[in-house]
Amino acid sequence: MPASLGTLKQEIMKIYNSVNQKMFFTGVKRQRVDIVGNKIVILAEHQRIRALLCLDESDRQISRLVDVALLDKNKERLKTAIEENLNLKIKTILKDYDPVSEIAGTIIVLEEVPAGLET
Repeated sequence: MPASLGTLKQEIMKIYNSVNQKMFFTGVKRQRVDIVGNKIVILAEHQRIRALLCLDESDRQISRLVDVALLDKNKERLKTAIEENLNLKIKTILKDYDPVSEIAGTIIVLEEVPAGLET
């Protein structure tokens, strides 16, 4: 595990971006990571997948189903990557994406506060 809060945030940003690059062949535009106790909060600006952008216009229900499936797969991959690379045990990941603003919010709930970050 990284030695400082700043280093931990940087590592989480790298992992988050890497997972997105592998899934969508593009990284995030911007992201911010905050850590509060045993919770990691990530707000990230993404670029909408062009095919889903077109589908949004004609059938939002179908594109929403695809969004949810992609969010679920993304959460699985993010959990695996963080647990393997940072040795943090994750209880759950909550994530949603707004296609209009292209912003995703992710809350990662850890089993415990990371070592060295206890208050």
